[in-house]
Amino acid sequence: MLQNIRDNSQGWIAKTIIGVIVALMALTGFDAIFKATTHRNDAAKVNGEEISQNELSQAVDMQRRQLMQQLGKDFDASLLDEKMLREAALKGLIDRKLLLQGAEKSKFAFSEAALDQVILQTPEFQVDGKFSPERFDQVIRQLGYSRMQFRQMLAQEMLIGQLRAGLAGSGFVTDAQVQAFARLEKQTRDFAILSVKADPAAVKLTDEEVKAYYDEHAKEFMTPDQVVIDYLELKKAAFFDQVSAKDEDLQALYQKETTNLAEQRRAAHILIEVNDKVNEAQAKTKIEEIQARLAKGESFEALAKEFSQDPGSAANGGDLGYAGPGVYDPVFEKALYALNKDQVSAPVRTDFGFHLIKLLGVEAPAVPSFASLKDKLTKELKTQQVEQRFVEATKQLEDASFEASDLAQPAQDLKLTVHTSAPFGREGGEGIAANRAVVTAAFSPEVLDEGANSIGIELDPETVVVLRAKEHRKPEQLPLESVAASIRLLLTKEHASAAAKTKADELIASLRDGKTPLDSQNWKATNAATRAQEGVDPTVLQALFRMPKPAAKDKPTFSSVTLTDGSLVIVRLNGVNEAAAPSEEEKAQYRRFLASRIGQQDFAAYRKQLESQADIKRY
Repeated sequence: MLQNIRDNSQGWIAKTIIGVIVALMALTGFDAIFKATTHRNDAAKVNGEEISQNELSQAVDMQRRQLMQQLGKDFDASLLDEKMLREAALKGLIDRKLLLQGAEKSKFAFSEAALDQVILQTPEFQVDGKFSPERFDQVIRQLGYSRMQFRQMLAQEMLIGQLRAGLAGSGFVTDAQVQAFARLEKQTRDFAILSVKADPAAVKLTDEEVKAYYDEHAKEFMTPDQVVIDYLELKKAAFFDQVSAKDEDLQALYQKETTNLAEQRRAAHILIEVNDKVNEAQAKTKIEEIQARLAKGESFEALAKEFSQDPGSAANGGDLGYAGPGVYDPVFEKALYALNKDQVSAPVRTDFGFHLIKLLGVEAPAVPSFASLKDKLTKELKTQQVEQRFVEATKQLEDASFEASDLAQPAQDLKLTVHTSAPFGREGGEGIAANRAVVTAAFSPEVLDEGANSIGIELDPETVVVLRAKEHRKPEQLPLESVAASIRLLLTKEHASAAAKTKADELIASLRDGKTPLDSQNWKATNAATRAQEGVDPTVLQALFRMPKPAAKDKPTFSSVTLTDGSLVIVRLNGVNEAAAPSEEEKAQYRRFLASRIGQQDFAAYRKQLESQADIKRY
């Protein structure tokens, strides 16, 4: 069991969610946008449960980052509608809250062992194919999680996952639906296409047309909202040369460290859980039956594999490996440390159920010499002093910056250098402007409009900065001369595409009326095309399978598709070919697909129902 994870969870609150549970988080449509934080103001209440402004700010920031990533680095984030972002993020948080409440009301639940199993089987937490507590701690610590917070996050996602699976798995599909879907899915079409090229060279634009477009779309031709900041950077590493470690302090730390060394005990156990299905008396009876079989000489390892309900150790004969004090449940630990090697305990009751515990081995700790630990102890001692000095200096920097009208005096007081950034917009930039907290502070009303110094901003655990706005470059109208070329290119493409569309429409009308023979054009024919036909533009395929069936072989139907370059494609549907009846294997595959789709629709309807019945207050 991951008793250590259960009982020793503490630390700072997580800022982002790890990639390993992205799939789980996708169940709610929003990943990594929730966080257990204290707050002063609520953004909303859902059936009396609060959603904090902190949570909402994180959600908005996450959406902004995702949009910027999808749209490319050259996208101007200042064009994003903050109100729309906020509304979308808040809706996601409300949906999540409703789903968690729905899961709780529907009595969805899972055991601690199931949660442990998810963590145990996560590759990112494994070393050489086996779960590593050290690796687990390292990964979640890098992301800002404590053990307890990570488990709480994962527990919520598992609940929502159960709810979704329960609804999605209930989708029902009739044979008639399967047959109808198979008929459409396996249908093929005979068609031909004719390209009508857009001719930009034939377009003649006047300067007046360019100017008119510029005037009409003036808001699209603005410089980005940018700021230049001055900032002071306080680094923890700068204090290491200012502290020292005395020999007597090192000796005292050595004595403390070696005194705390404890023997490691290798335990194995058989667990019979007490839960909703098995009560106290039933579990006790079962563990006593196993105890009796042990007394008759049966193998502890074999019985653990057969009966133990701890998935993390049962396959290994109940072996939990070596561990020191403070890892297991106190009752479990007390019983373990009362055993001699190869001795098995009487039944032990913990919060998880009844255990039989066997001591497999004991490892006495090797006491390292002072010389071997001196470098490590020196680093620890200096780190403690540096940490204290860093905290004091951070407080001094914040106080001095709050009182000062610029950064010159705080820089002088703490012997720091005033740095100046390159201009950056609301989407951030390079260097210090890559930090979202810096960008938020730089564009805050206090800093940007009121000219105040910012509060201390933690870039990372080793660095704190204070900033102020040096220059605000507000959006300005770009001169016509600088954007005329791009406008001319855009209008030329639009006009050329419109001319091609007119030509295509005239040709289609002539073909339908029989004025233009079908074989008079250079058509490119394709027979028996499927919905996933290779070598055909997806937009053409989409239009093809939306076209009505021809009335007769000599009466094809026509449509047109505009391509990304502005050219047109005339699509001529010659015939529709119905497929043979699907095989049993194909019907089973279609049934699974349709059931999944119906289940997703049911889940979406359930979410809407929760929302319609909920008491939701937005602030």
